[in-house]
Amino acid sequence: MTTEPPPPPDDDPFKKKPSDEGSSGGQPPPGEGPPFDPTRGNEPPPGTGSPYGATPPPPPYGGGDPYGSGGGDPYGGGPYGNDPLAGMPPLADSGKRTLARIIDMILVVIVVWLVTWAFNVNEYDVDTDKIDYGRSFGQSLIAAVLYVGYDTVMTARAGQTLGKKWLHLRVANLDNGSTPSVQTSLVRALVLWLPFAFCCACIWTAIAGGWSFFDKPYKQGLHDKAAKTVVVSTG
Repeated sequence: MTTEPPPPPDDDPFKKKPSDEGSSGGQPPPGEGPPFDPTRGNEPPPGTGSPYGATPPPPPYGGGDPYGSGGGDPYGGGPYGNDPLAGMPPLADSGKRTLARIIDMILVVIVVWLVTWAFNVNEYDVDTDKIDYGRSFGQSLIAAVLYVGYDTVMTARAGQTLGKKWLHLRVANLDNGSTPSVQTSLVRALVLWLPFAFCCACIWTAIAGGWSFFDKPYKQGLHDKAAKTVVVSTG
């Protein structure tokens, strides 16, 4: 008797299921019979040519490709075939993604303003011809922490920031449709928000997010490409 604990249940309702799951009902696939067992007196079915069943062993290295590339898909098809979008909701409209991002920016910038006001950290203070860049850096640092933290926590929790939730969108792993992990969500948030907070502001956000308007076939922003995620519609 083994003492190993059973694997934990997969409770992510959005994770894709293999297309053949539950289809066989415990019966052998058509054309296959029970394995040959000389002690039971059964014989292989006529024409199978093999006492071990009708299905030949799989070719080495996965489908005859000596490099196991999975059909040329950089994300790998796995049990879902060569299309990683199979079994997922439709990809989100890029316009709705942009609107959701604007909503998130407004929500966080309000918090940034309140925090910087409470701690007397302004974007810059002008005293005759002196500009205090230390204060500017302080506000940028607060903005970066809040934006990255907000995006990471919300995405890892349910795949949705408030903007995405209100517009019925969610972030999903491209390979299996599940909610991104904390690490994946952090990578995605860092790529999107660090340049925004410290140097490029709305220009970088427009480039990274606007990439989804032209990207094919997955409509990914640059931050999606870094994290291997997509944004899908939930309603």
